[in-house]
Amino acid sequence: MVKLNTFSITARCAQTGQLGVAVSTAVPGVGMLCPFVQAEVGAVASQSFVNPYLGIWGLEYLADGHSASETLELLKQRDQGLALRQFAIVDRHGGSAAFSGDGCDGWYGHLTGPDYAIAGNMLVGAETLNAMKDSFERSEHRPLVERLLEALQAGQNAGGDKRGKQSAAVKVYSTEQYPLVDLRVDEHTDPVPELQRVYDVARETLLPLIGMLPSKAHPQGLFNMEESRKRGLLQDH
Repeated sequence: MVKLNTFSITARCAQTGQLGVAVSTAVPGVGMLCPFVQAEVGAVASQSFVNPYLGIWGLEYLADGHSASETLELLKQRDQGLALRQFAIVDRHGGSAAFSGDGCDGWYGHLTGPDYAIAGNMLVGAETLNAMKDSFERSEHRPLVERLLEALQAGQNAGGDKRGKQSAAVKVYSTEQYPLVDLRVDEHTDPVPELQRVYDVARETLLPLIGMLPSKAHPQGLFNMEESRKRGLLQDH
């Protein structure tokens, strides 16, 4: 059993419909097991004594048209280890729900509101979740990925995981079946600022390329050689 004592934010952008999760914990590779996102469907974070199937099943229920709160109840009926679980859900309409089993370790809890669900366990206290909430609510006009990263940093600044810090991840989907952003810091002494640094690099060199890829609206992609050179995505040899 993998124990992810973790703090996370699961959210939707009301302006664009983008969905995403940002998360950090004191064990390696949190991005492998915690965040689950599907474009135009919803997002789920699964943590504590983690059951990845809560994320997988959750997206299936959301894809079938269930709301976040309905999905939570369905997941509660399906998992026999419920007392050890913590999970957060946001649906395509911005509905949110979260659950924290009474077998979670240390200080644990969750907060929900329109377009977000924040959860954490083995934390220094409620201040971590409150700082994430305040950060997310006051940045509504920013891109979702940047709001998630800022909320994660706010949670870390407020104390974060009681045991320390080791990994962090952010995953955001827009309209496509592939992610808009999927970045991870799997092992680092200060993973949340490092994740921000990785995003800053990706914003300049990777995200412009993502915008040119084949999409539902443009099946052949928007690749333009000259424009790519101007953006530094290609070099002449």
